[in-house]
Amino acid sequence: MSRVYARRLARRVTVLASTAALALTGLLVTAPAAQAAPPTPVSAATARSYLGQLTVRAEGSSSGYSRDMFPHWITQSGTCNTREVVLKRDGVNVVQDANCAATSGSWYSPYDGATWYAASDVDIDHVVPLAEAWRSGASSWTTTQRRSFANDLTRPQLIAVTDNVNQAKGDKDPGDWMPPRTAYHCTYARMWVHVKYEWNLAVDSAEKSALQSVLNGC
Repeated sequence: MSRVYARRLARRVTVLASTAALALTGLLVTAPAAQAAPPTPVSAATARSYLGQLTVRAEGSSSGYSRDMFPHWITQSGTCNTREVVLKRDGVNVVQDANCAATSGSWYSPYDGATWYAASDVDIDHVVPLAEAWRSGASSWTTTQRRSFANDLTRPQLIAVTDNVNQAKGDKDPGDWMPPRTAYHCTYARMWVHVKYEWNLAVDSAEKSALQSVLNGC
């Protein structure tokens, strides 16, 4: 284990322990009042309707997939790329330097309820992962379509979250993974279905069942 990783892990443990202690004493604020967010997903009722219209089929192959097939993060304006735009959008009091890199601010991760004060601790999650999209229909898209999907700021497809949580998610669909913070499950399911519907991506049976279960409880 490198010294840098060891220090980072130790800091994470300290922060998480402090968060747990605050939660137990009722002092934890669950989210900043001014927190920005991705585009609002469709309602649970609409998501249930959309889910019923999605093609259900066995998940396709990962053959031929690589992240390079989905060019990101592309320039959005000036020197700002998609990651930097989302960091600014989803953060509070975010300050950027001349190159658009976030130098300060705070980021609340709705997946796990943690707040971070360094952009390096935050990943931009593709709600529907790129590899999952590939297996659900994007393998037949053009590179231009895949670029648009990977940098989609119009739909609730990109969100700033704790990096470790994003890495634990990997390319799993809701049949295998949901955010550890259960209070966010309904929103996450709405986001997932919204994106899949807008991009005409398929779902497998286990994925659909998991989504139905969550949405029925919203």
